Amino acid sequence: MLVIDDDLQITSFLRRALAYAGFSVDIANGGEEGLNRALLNPPDAVVLDVLMPGLDGLDVCRRLREGGDVPILMLTARDEVSDRVAGLETGADDYLVKPFALDELIARLRALLRRASRDRGERIRFADLELDPGTHEAWRAGRRLDLTAKEYDLLLAFLTHPRQVLSRSWLLEQVWGMGSDVDSHVLEVYVGYLRGKLEAGGEPRLIHTLRGVGYVLREEAR
Repeated sequence: MLVIDDDLQITSFLRRALAYAGFSVDIANGGEEGLNRALLNPPDAVVLDVLMPGLDGLDVCRRLREGGDVPILMLTARDEVSDRVAGLETGADDYLVKPFALDELIARLRALLRRASRDRGERIRFADLELDPGTHEAWRAGRRLDLTAKEYDLLLAFLTHPRQVLSRSWLLEQVWGMGSDVDSHVLEVYVGYLRGKLEAGGEPRLIHTLRGVGYVLREEAR
């Protein structure tokens, strides 16, 4: 993850916050520095400020898009429709207005990364689990899993955030959508369904419950 912003307070804050959320974070304090870093060592995603002296965010976005399809989320203090349109037309994948909620930024970044992974058709692996976003197929220890659409979405959420504690509210939003009236009891039922299929061959548990907090995908300690 590369954060490009000339505001040192913002880059310092985002470095700590995104690292705590499980991202590997690199920082560039300006457009030219950010463009050079991105071209030299292409990141998984870019958080890009629009208003910067010299090479601004729109120019950086345009030049990054010419060289590849890295996911780009633009940040700006401007909330005009024309400004959002300008950012998107230069190739940005998403747009967030300052001041922003950190949880929303993280959720949008994770959504961009999941979409990029699906577009590339890359298989996602953890322990003896494997998932193919292109075909919506999944396997455990070589055994094909017969998953419903919601079970697949739930497994995808876990596999894209391994070893991270995922709250019930976050999982509900990711799997059932923002504003859904589905409650946590339904989530518990689906986690149970998914566990049953993951452990049907006698394999050890991978999805663990943290009571009062949420769930985590991790291997059992030996």
